[in-house]
Amino acid sequence: MSVRLFVGNLPYGASEAELREYFGAVGQPTQIIMPVDRETGRPRGFAFVEFADRAVAEEAIRRFDAQPFKGRPLAVSE
Repeated sequence: MSVRLFVGNLPYGASEAELREYFGAVGQPTQIIMPVDRETGRPRGFAFVEFADRAVAEEAIRRFDAQPFKGRPLAVSE
């Protein structure tokens, strides 16, 4: 069963490809969702990263929570 992680405090300039590469260090994400503001079309500063394996998702939380990504500390949780 897949596990979806919330990734907060993302820099607004972050792309899905950058997130996929960053989180790929622990395991390949199955899906990345980056919501955008309905009116402006700009990213909202958070994303959902999904992993197929719970152990990989838990490792991603341990490894990336409060760690800098493009100058901002990420908030990673389930």
